[in-house]
Amino acid sequence: MALAGLAAVGTWVCAAVAQQGAVVERLPRGRLVAAQFAAGAANHILPAGAGAAVVNVRFLTRCGLSTRRSATALAVKAAVGGIVRCVLGVALLVVAPGTVRLPVRVPHGPVLLVPVLAGAVALTVVPTVARNGRLGRAVTRALADVRAVHRCRARAWALWGGSVGFALLHAAVVVAVVRAIGLGLPVSRVVMAYLVASGAAALLPTPGGLGSLDAALALALTAAGAPGPAAASAVLGYRLLTGWLPMAPGLVVLALLVRRSAL
Repeated sequence: MALAGLAAVGTWVCAAVAQQGAVVERLPRGRLVAAQFAAGAANHILPAGAGAAVVNVRFLTRCGLSTRRSATALAVKAAVGGIVRCVLGVALLVVAPGTVRLPVRVPHGPVLLVPVLAGAVALTVVPTVARNGRLGRAVTRALADVRAVHRCRARAWALWGGSVGFALLHAAVVVAVVRAIGLGLPVSRVVMAYLVASGAAALLPTPGGLGSLDAALALALTAAGAPGPAAASAVLGYRLLTGWLPMAPGLVVLALLVRRSAL
């Protein structure tokens, strides 16, 4: 449980690194980490990540960015986080093919065709949208911000590396809690359970994923081979370290940041 707690603390640092990577300007490090800690607490009050979004937009605007650029930075960070989870899941399936056993064999051809078609649609739709009116100008400016971030190697490494670290450390919290309660599940199955559950919970607008992530993670751990009561205990331990224990200190930090005009 001590290792799980250390991993939980590391998630806020990785969130700060990824947020720094989403903007070209240098952000104050201490306040950036504090803002991510406060955003985690706010995220458990408002649905669908709105709490964290409000805190981060306010923080970035206080650092001199416009509201548009702040919103773009959050969108880029969220998109990279989703891509990272998908890539980690695919990489895990390649490295450990027995992690997930599908009841029906799916042909590789149609599966590989999906991302190709998605890429073709994106290449067709995005330039078309970019040529049309106000929305087109907004998309053009957003793409310019994304290109500016990726032209700076340090920012690109921070954005992608912080996002990878954030996902892996959250998975590490689940792995450590599973070990603490004596479950002998393979690490690869636990990590996959977290990746699948966090992706599913993102589709349901509940505050901090409460309820949606809990149910999805418990179901995923049960599907990975954990008994129902043990899966529920693992979810409770994960929630305790990443949500409930940091809630009160996070709200205190949020109030201090507001009082000091950092938000």
